[in-house]
Amino acid sequence: MEVEFPKVALVRRGFPRPRVEEVEEELRRQCARPEIRKKLRPGMRVAITAGSRGISDIPKVLETLVGIVRGAGAEPFIVPAMGSHGGATAEGQLEVLESLGVTERSVGAPIRSSMETVEIGRTPHGIPVYMDRLAAQADGVVVVGRIKQHTDFHSEIESGLLKMAAIGLGKHAGALELHARGIPGIRDHMVEAGSLVFSSGKILFGVALVENAYEETAILEVILPEAVIEREKALLRRARNLAPKLPAEEIDVLFVDELGKNYSGTGMDTNVIGRYRIPGVEEPESPKVRYIIVGDLSEASHGNALGVGLADFTTKRLFEKMDFAATNQNVLTSTFVERGKIPLILENDREALEAAVRCNWGVPPERARFVRIPNTLDLRYALVSENLLEEVLAAGDAEIVDGPAELSFDRSGNLRPLAESSRLL
Repeated sequence: MEVEFPKVALVRRGFPRPRVEEVEEELRRQCARPEIRKKLRPGMRVAITAGSRGISDIPKVLETLVGIVRGAGAEPFIVPAMGSHGGATAEGQLEVLESLGVTERSVGAPIRSSMETVEIGRTPHGIPVYMDRLAAQADGVVVVGRIKQHTDFHSEIESGLLKMAAIGLGKHAGALELHARGIPGIRDHMVEAGSLVFSSGKILFGVALVENAYEETAILEVILPEAVIEREKALLRRARNLAPKLPAEEIDVLFVDELGKNYSGTGMDTNVIGRYRIPGVEEPESPKVRYIIVGDLSEASHGNALGVGLADFTTKRLFEKMDFAATNQNVLTSTFVERGKIPLILENDREALEAAVRCNWGVPPERARFVRIPNTLDLRYALVSENLLEEVLAAGDAEIVDGPAELSFDRSGNLRPLAESSRLL
């Protein structure tokens, strides 16, 4: 007997939207400050970091920085700063950058990728701190990073410039050193390691970016090394206030169209879905999601499916896209093995949904509290079950764009793209 799914409506939600209108102009303006300008001298070789996180304006930011460095008479080049991502290979990290639109042509400078590192010192706890060898050999380094909530813990400093310095520039060696110590390693020792990098004399300045829920640059700030700790704390507080959330607090079935490293370091942002899945770490209080289905893996992930273990059900098409070597490398570096475990694999989206509602104890399938989102980065549009509409609309930041109507599947049993749900998308 065919399962009756709940009717759904396409909703569009509003979030706070501060933004930098002209990113290049703002970056040039801040780099023209005397205390920043004097950091760049003619003849210097300057390494500019490029990470693996999805930063909407990253090609533009890097291209502008290249122009600023070159305009000061210095010689810029780009170094991948992404720990063990890209399969922990130099070639893999170049592929990750290319998928983000970062190429030698787009930024106007050479990209020099290597997994070789040098030890530049030790933290007060005796942990070795590593730096990309090419960056360490340069006359100075500019660290570029997005300030956002971490997907493993909450603290005064989470994911940002210090993490880029400690783990990103530390490459596989630095990532292993800190992740091997579990949460204390990436929460506490990371700050010590990043502080050592910023105080090493190698870092010229940092470029911190904060995005709004529309994946736009909301804040851009050029920071001197000695101010990085206090400024990162302040910017994280602002980033938290801008972070998007699911349209409801209690959900029976959450369907995430795509998992991807371009959406979150954990494939799905744990702060959005309300799951850490780290042994010994208490799960977030909200949101409360009973079952999560993830339907596909983004092309930009290059087969790295870290985070699939955050879901309860997945599909055959996602499984067939997995690169086990790349996934295993990232999972083992993080040491959070639960996130790499493969959930139940169903033939298609319809079968995955049928399995989830069947396991939803005591709730008729047509009354399941259902939400569908494209990924955990873009939450502006969502399909929401009819029985959640009153709650979603009461928040005052949402409107119905289309529906309610039946869920629509293609001939393969997969949900039609959200973009086909309305001509307005």
